[in-house]
Amino acid sequence: MSTTATPVTASPRRIAALALPALVVLAAEPLYVLVDTAVVGHLGRVPLAALAVGGTVMTLTAWVGTVVAYGTTGRSARRFGAGDRAAAVAEGVQASWLALATGVLVAVAIGIGGGALARTLVGGPGEVADAAAGWLRIAALGAPGLLLAAAGNGWLRGIQDTRRPLLFVLGPNLLSAVLCPLLVYPAGLGLVGSAVANAIAQTLSGVLFAAALVRERVSLRPRPRVIGQQLVLSRDLLVRGVAFQASFLSATAVAARFGAAAVGAHQIAVQLWFFTALVLDALAIAAQSLVGAALGGGDAAAARFLARRIALLGGLCGVAFAVLIAAGAGVVPSWFSSDPQVREQAMTAWPWFVALQPIGGVVFALDGVLIGAGDVRYLRNLTIVCAFGGFLPAIWLAYGFDLGLGGIWAGLTLFVVLRLAGLLLRMRSGAWAVVGAVR
Repeated sequence: MSTTATPVTASPRRIAALALPALVVLAAEPLYVLVDTAVVGHLGRVPLAALAVGGTVMTLTAWVGTVVAYGTTGRSARRFGAGDRAAAVAEGVQASWLALATGVLVAVAIGIGGGALARTLVGGPGEVADAAAGWLRIAALGAPGLLLAAAGNGWLRGIQDTRRPLLFVLGPNLLSAVLCPLLVYPAGLGLVGSAVANAIAQTLSGVLFAAALVRERVSLRPRPRVIGQQLVLSRDLLVRGVAFQASFLSATAVAARFGAAAVGAHQIAVQLWFFTALVLDALAIAAQSLVGAALGGGDAAAARFLARRIALLGGLCGVAFAVLIAAGAGVVPSWFSSDPQVREQAMTAWPWFVALQPIGGVVFALDGVLIGAGDVRYLRNLTIVCAFGGFLPAIWLAYGFDLGLGGIWAGLTLFVVLRLAGLLLRMRSGAWAVVGAVR
């Protein structure tokens, strides 16, 4: 077994070679959801509403998968950077067992309680709840495959293989995009056809990633100690994610209190913010892989150089987004709403939205650096402090003092600025740059 450290390069070409395929993988699922929505939307209001309810639950499952993937990438990259590819892949084996077990639990839980869950989300029994429960029970059969694919993305990114994840995610999603309209209409399955197409795509993707593990010829035996370590890492990332969810749900709740036009404008701006975050997250994934490999190879200086370079690239991407968004101020909101009051309210949030782009670009990049370094506990604590000590008080003060949508987005800006300050302090301290195959 080779234990020679793997050289890590920080050239823009190498970063792009990791980031661009990751971007396609990240975008594949949201784009498929748009296709699915367009197909089901022609069935009528009830099926579309049912898909919205069921899709929310599966989106939450996909978010859990993202947590597993991010945690696995850093651990696998460290092993790979230390020159031990077999150990890097072994991290993927244990992450896959964890993902498979979680996926089976999700499928069983929804199979048993899907009806009650749908009625809770809808607010009571009825056509929408019944349709959503039926869709969920079938779509949830794909949960094991969905989570296996997430774990597979994690370890393959860790060993800096971006080609196979691209094929294993894009291929099944394209198949599903073709199957969905065929099953819904010519086959006459209606809403059920959408769920079947989802489950087939996710299962196929999971099988492809599992087969990639088998081809690596490493031990596939579960190791409870390693799985336990991965659970701790996933727990910290989950807690961090919950803090984000609480913050953005509260922001929507406050926007709703300012009226329909305000919450509509907020929805436009925040969904565009999520879209730009998705693009910038591809850069963070490159950071996870490269920084983890550098630290695993014992090269803290290279990791610090990577952190600076990726932060700079994140900032430049953010500036490019800011220019585009500022130029589209008078046009983009009209793509989403013809209501003049909504567009007027969107202009209140727009300057904050533009200003957030460069700051957010650096923050997302440095998030990736710390996840790659395994410094997830610090990220968790920083997010909790910034959310509950900055964002949440700010947006509820905006409500108390009737500051409108501008106050909400000022609160979001405060949240991101506080995170930037905390991340820069951590970078400067160097405490994150712990070398070795295991942190």
